[in-house]
Amino acid sequence: MTTHYQQPGIITRRVMNPLVSFFTRRGLSLAGSAVLGVRGRSSGEVRTTPVNPLPLDGRRYLVAARGQTQWVRNIRVAGEAELTVGRRTERIVVRELTAPAEIVPVLRAYLKVWAWEVGAFFDGVSADSSDADLAAIAPRHPVFVILD
Repeated sequence: MTTHYQQPGIITRRVMNPLVSFFTRRGLSLAGSAVLGVRGRSSGEVRTTPVNPLPLDGRRYLVAARGQTQWVRNIRVAGEAELTVGRRTERIVVRELTAPAEIVPVLRAYLKVWAWEVGAFFDGVSADSSDADLAAIAPRHPVFVILD
């Protein structure tokens, strides 16, 4: 399978992400957003991007709606990151989910909450799609569980 990545457009890169990050860093989390900071795998510098952590069944998850993003590649190497909302920064450790049986319920819940923002990146698959349809797209959207 080829690497799946949907690059953000210029409006997302130059306007929306900076705007969401700005408000989130000042404590105004937009619909549950947080700023993810993860050490770059080559540079060693902390790179940040807004994310939508998903609480589900007592755990939290990070879903890469756009696929194999730089934050995904970096967090795979680092295994840890920071989530910031306002003045609160939380160090997190993550584990990538690999089994479709683990990923499907997370993708379904993520799409229920965030489809209004990221649904276009899931190729017509929605929260109401079958488990088989969600399992088919699961390899294209990495999912990480935040460990306690």
